[in-house]
Amino acid sequence: MTQRGWSIFSGLFAGLVLCGMAQAAEPQSAPSEPVTIAEVDVRLSDRGPVVLLHAEGKAIPIFVDMTVALSIQGALKGEKLSRPLTHDLMRTVLETFGGKVTQTVITLKGGTYYGALTVAFRGDVQVFDSRSSDSIALAIHFKAPIIVGRDLLNSAGRVLEQPKPEDL
Repeated sequence: MTQRGWSIFSGLFAGLVLCGMAQAAEPQSAPSEPVTIAEVDVRLSDRGPVVLLHAEGKAIPIFVDMTVALSIQGALKGEKLSRPLTHDLMRTVLETFGGKVTQTVITLKGGTYYGALTVAFRGDVQVFDSRSSDSIALAIHFKAPIIVGRDLLNSAGRVLEQPKPEDL
C-alpha cells in the first residue's frame, strides 16, 4: 500500500470519528465472567430473523433485520454475493488497509443489545460502539471471538428444545 493510500484511509477513519459516524465505545465494566460464543446460527421466527449465540448449552436470541441476517448467514457459510453487503464492504476496506476485527463483546442494557467492536489497525486498537447485529456480523466475517458475560448468558440464554427422535 502506498503512503498516499494510508493517508487517505487514516484521513477517512479520523473523519468518521470526528463526524460521529464512528464513535469509541464508552468505557464499560468488564462482563461478569467472559464466555466465548461457541456457535452462531440464523433462523427465521414468527417475529422475524433471529441470530442465536450458542454457549454452554444455551442460546441468546437477538432479533435482527433481514439484511443483517443475510450478511451473517452468508459469512457463516462462506458465500459470496454478486454485490457486497455493508459488512462485506467494511471487511474489504479494513483488510485492504491492514485493519482487522479482533473481538466483539455483546452486552444488554435496558432491553437493548450493544456491541463493543474491537478493531486493530497499524498497531492501534480501538473499541467502537455498534449495534450488536453489526458487531456480530463483522466478528463472523473476521472469524473473531464473540464474547458475552456469564450474567448475560444466565439471564438471556435459553435452553433450546432438542428435536425428538422419530421412531422408525
